[in-house]
Amino acid sequence: MTSDLTDLDARIDALLTDHDPATTDPIAFRGARYDRGLAWVHFPEGFGGLGLPPKTQGHLEQRLRGAGAPPADPLLFIGMALAAPTIVTHGHDELRTRALRPLFTGEEIWCQLFSEPGAGSDLAGLATRAGRDGEEWVVNGQKVWNTLAHLADRGILIARTDTEAPKHKGLTYFMVDMHGPGVEVRPLRQITGEAEFNEVYLTDVRIPDADRIGGIGDGWRVSMTTLMNERTTIGGGGARGGGRRRSDALNEVLDLWAKRADRDPATRDRVMRCLVANEVLALTNLRAAAAAQAGNPGPEGSITKLALAKANQAAYELCIDLLGADGLIDYDYTFSRPESVALGAPLGEARKMFLRTRANSIEGGTSEIMRNILGERLLGLPGEPRTDRDLPWSQVPRS
Repeated sequence: MTSDLTDLDARIDALLTDHDPATTDPIAFRGARYDRGLAWVHFPEGFGGLGLPPKTQGHLEQRLRGAGAPPADPLLFIGMALAAPTIVTHGHDELRTRALRPLFTGEEIWCQLFSEPGAGSDLAGLATRAGRDGEEWVVNGQKVWNTLAHLADRGILIARTDTEAPKHKGLTYFMVDMHGPGVEVRPLRQITGEAEFNEVYLTDVRIPDADRIGGIGDGWRVSMTTLMNERTTIGGGGARGGGRRRSDALNEVLDLWAKRADRDPATRDRVMRCLVANEVLALTNLRAAAAAQAGNPGPEGSITKLALAKANQAAYELCIDLLGADGLIDYDYTFSRPESVALGAPLGEARKMFLRTRANSIEGGTSEIMRNILGERLLGLPGEPRTDRDLPWSQVPRS
């Protein structure tokens, strides 16, 4: 580990000498990072990495932040946290070469095309079809709850390629050009008054076979890499990626509590419960991060994802109570298209986030599904009855 860090520090020093983050264009700086293996250091050499242990990524980020390098734009969240680990794990080298660098630099924004109107929690029941036509696939179907699809250049898509196979086995995973013919993105208005999410219609969309990620029919296994990284990343966001810093929700609670004249014991108890939940989540993130040092995360990420949803919702409910009648006014419900990912919020956004955090227990896997995963895969409890697991998808009843 010592020799790894010595070599890593030398590479970081050389990067900072040649590309001062204070004066270098952010895209050019991130491109230089990628070319020197300083994007994801645990990725293979030649694909933004150095083949180092995953734990060294934190050291790299700390050094760069200390030198004034800006953090990644929130718009890169899906590409960085979901698409990249999936592509590097399951994609062929030519696809890795085409996709990973512009994904990391921010030249291409990504979205996720998984859920459907009839296949949300039961993702394997999805009905979007992809049929082979020579060296291309023709895709038809509808996806829903696609974060920032209206801004995306690329999407990660899972579609059904074999209707006679059981529903978990007839799926294939693709990269799709969001600007291509037949891709239509429509906004979905949320309770916040925004249109952060979208529905996407795919009509005779042609995808080259070269943009397939993983084997034909192997889409379910590939998608598990995406979903496990999604849940771990969302859960880690509650304590800044596994650190010991306070979450945005807790900072909002403490700011409003400090301004409150009436410090009644019952409310003080709720504030303390928020503090304890933040600390427990931070410690759990550290434990989960240590367990994931070997590479892609496992089902442990479902713990932090579930805990974050509960902690965020409880904190912002307390914020609205602390605001009193003021919590009911001064909020703009104008239909808008946000230009960023709204996973967190600065101080003063309690009214919005009280509404936005309703989604925390749905997005990235519902809390009910998280409990099933934890019960079955971590606690060894009997699984839910599944009568359709071995049936051909074409025979599975659907609403």
